[in-house]
Amino acid sequence: MDQTPEIDLAQAHRHFSLDCFNRAWVYLDMPTRSPQEDQAMLLLSLASLWHWTQRPDCTPGNLSVGYWQVARVYALLGQVEQARAYGQRCLESARGEGTLPFHLGYAYEALARAEALAGEGSKRDEYLRLAGEVSETMPDADARQMLLDDLATIP
Repeated sequence: MDQTPEIDLAQAHRHFSLDCFNRAWVYLDMPTRSPQEDQAMLLLSLASLWHWTQRPDCTPGNLSVGYWQVARVYALLGQVEQARAYGQRCLESARGEGTLPFHLGYAYEALARAEALAGEGSKRDEYLRLAGEVSETMPDADARQMLLDDLATIP
């Protein structure tokens, strides 16, 4: 039996990497979620990341954004170790070739959020400081303000 699907896999990965990412945002933006919605948010963010890893045009910047979203989801779910792990992967990708200050700033944001959740104030403060420094190098004023606004939500 032939296992080759009759679809364009590259096109499918392009579709699902973006579709799952955007659908996860619907849940991220909700002020409250049910346990089923939490599960859907997590699965969508992980599916998006996986589909990105299957794309031939995947860059370190794309991976950084995907890891960031997964880290944010785990932080919202209160899962400190997973938030830290994906925040660290985000940072590693953000240091890759062709990335922007935006990617690095959000990697520090993810790690600051994870450390805040863990109750590690000094680590949180260091990541907030680093993110603030990176924000000063961001040429896009809207992206800079978005990062600063997100940093302000970290307790």
